[in-house]
Amino acid sequence: MAKQIARTMAARHAQRSTPNRGNAQRVSDLCHHMEALAPSWSAADWDNVGLLVGSAAWPLRRILLTIDLTTEVLAEAKQGRYDAIVAYHPPIFRAVKNMRPGPSTQEGVAAEALASRIAVYSPHTALDASDAGPNAVLAQMAGIMSPVPIEAAREPQGRCKLVVFVPHEHVERVAAEIFDAGGGRIGEYSQCSFRIQGEGTFFGSDAANPTIGSRKRRESVPEIRLEVVFPRMRLAEVVRAVRGSHPYEEPAFDVYPLETPAADSIGQGRMGALMKPISLGALAGSLGRKLSAAIVAVVGKTSEKVRRGFVCVGAAGSLPFEISGGAIGTGDVVLTGEIRHHDALRYVRCGAAAIALGHWASERPVLGPLSVRLRKALRGSAMVVSRRDRDPFTAVNSRK
Repeated sequence: MAKQIARTMAARHAQRSTPNRGNAQRVSDLCHHMEALAPSWSAADWDNVGLLVGSAAWPLRRILLTIDLTTEVLAEAKQGRYDAIVAYHPPIFRAVKNMRPGPSTQEGVAAEALASRIAVYSPHTALDASDAGPNAVLAQMAGIMSPVPIEAAREPQGRCKLVVFVPHEHVERVAAEIFDAGGGRIGEYSQCSFRIQGEGTFFGSDAANPTIGSRKRRESVPEIRLEVVFPRMRLAEVVRAVRGSHPYEEPAFDVYPLETPAADSIGQGRMGALMKPISLGALAGSLGRKLSAAIVAVVGKTSEKVRRGFVCVGAAGSLPFEISGGAIGTGDVVLTGEIRHHDALRYVRCGAAAIALGHWASERPVLGPLSVRLRKALRGSAMVVSRRDRDPFTAVNSRK
């Protein structure tokens, strides 16, 4: 229950972080576009995603992208005068008892970022679930055709549609307030609405105080039927926005719950057939070179052909064994960062192969494509991939 409450609060915070309509961009614009690209509801229950450090109201001019927020990366951000860091791994993960700046803990580095007024946004497993995330990137590099999630995600809160009737001259103000309350977002698009012209009628009683017309008389007013979709969790805020901005004493509006279809393209991991059968050794070598991986380990015979791939960047854990419709087996290969000893033995027992490319190395390739997407969305902000983000592991030749 605590995790669900925390996730709901994080999602609400992200929804509140609407893009400002002025010229100067703010951290809220970054939050909005990251939420559209990697919605927080798709993250794993145990994860901590979203804006973890700083204020959504802070100005945004320069953004640094990294896998890990280390002291070296933070120094790079300070020297480059960056306003925000997109750190794939959350620097704040468990309950924090104190926030003392310093290099000895992740929380200390996060506290130092806060003291330097550098915001930190972490997408982690929400980005993993996205079709623009590291699983999708690694699946493409491996030559997997039309990859789909291993474990599909469903939006827990669902969506609603608001229909409100507004006089012509007030419709832009009402729409703007609804957008700011979290309405009108569809995928990568914001401020989405549908409008129809019509005519509204009303008859006010003696106790009424009509904005237009008089009491005890039937009035007819040209109005716009304004339709906007919004997340169900934002219902109270959207209704409050309508009542606060609408000129009528009693605004007329309806709210309809919408069925939420399965998010076929959103979910953890990726799987699919390889473009052509390839030996385990050849695939491991190819991916190792593409990722500049320091260490590549394989489970299985390097000469055996693999035909189907299962991608789980970072650490696969038990996810490859939880596939609906049958377990993995001969001809299958799991592509991941690191593998526990007992999971490796499990692959051997079921006849499957696996390639461990290094935790950091398997995730790092997403930063380039992510920077391109954010650069297009946030045209007023500079976007740079960190040069000081490093794999904590170094390969050593023990035979020398």
